[in-house]
Order: sequence, then structure tokens, then C-alpha cells
Amino acid sequence: MTNTSTQKYFPVSWDELHRNSRALAWRLVDQGPWKGLIAITRGGMVPAAIIARELEIRVIETISIAGYDKDEDPQRAAMAKIIKPPANTGDGEGWLVIDDLVDTGRTAEIVRKLMPRAHLASVYAKPLGKPLVDTFVTEVSQDTWIYFPWDVDLQFAQPIANQHKDR
Repeated sequence: MTNTSTQKYFPVSWDELHRNSRALAWRLVDQGPWKGLIAITRGGMVPAAIIARELEIRVIETISIAGYDKDEDPQRAAMAKIIKPPANTGDGEGWLVIDDLVDTGRTAEIVRKLMPRAHLASVYAKPLGKPLVDTFVTEVSQDTWIYFPWDVDLQFAQPIANQHKDR
């Protein structure tokens, strides 16, 4: 996503995220039973809470993976590491792993190596990451930047007519 002139933006409201997370739960309900759910922190925590409620899953783990921004040093950008693995999940058999978005697939690849038999699901999927998830709800283009509700703050927006006066 280096060309910002062709960048697309997709703001997601709390209501949309809740609705899409419930839609993901509908797709997963007949694929259990699940030993438990693993939320990929931090983005996967909110959808994981909704899905855990909808599927009545009480055992919840987290996996924390730290990556580096792609605009930083290119060698560091390819690196990512597990900060906190989930406890007692073995090869992932019977476990449901939830994330908000699979983008390039780098995080999903790490999860797959750690737990190859887990079921990986995300609310949103981009083309590069889509082959790495078992279930998702909404596909967006690779050049789309998703603004999740926890990433934005409500603020005053100038009327469109006022924005064009400066041109």
C-alpha cells in the first residue's frame, strides 16, 4: 500500500463490526464443537468476545504477535514474533482462532506454523491473506485500509462545500 493516491478507505462502525462478527459466528456454529477460542491480539479481541458469546465458548486464550510496520526498515518489516503464545493448545486441533482482519497473511502464517490444525477465522479478508483463513465474512481489496472503530475518534467534519472553498 505504498501509493496513497489509489488507497481506498473502509470505515467500520461498532454496529457493523458487531453484525459482521455475528455473521462469522453463524458460519462457524456447525463446525464445532470447539475446545476453546484463541483471540489474536489486539484486533481479534473484540470479534472474539462476540463470537465466544454467540457460540457459548467459555475457554478463551490469546496469542500476541508483534510485527513491524512495512514503512520501517525493510528487513525488520518481514520479521514478526510471538510475544505470548496461547496456553495448552497443542497443534490447535479443536481450537478456533479469531482475528479482525487477514491482510498480507504474515500473522496467519505464524499462527498456522504454531497450530496447524486450528480453525482460523477472520471477519475481514484481503486477497493476499484469504488463502490462509478457513472462514471469513467480508473480502476487501488489498489496497483498502480498514478503519476499525477503536482506531477512530469522533470529531467535527467540515461540510463538503467548505472543503472546496480552499481550492
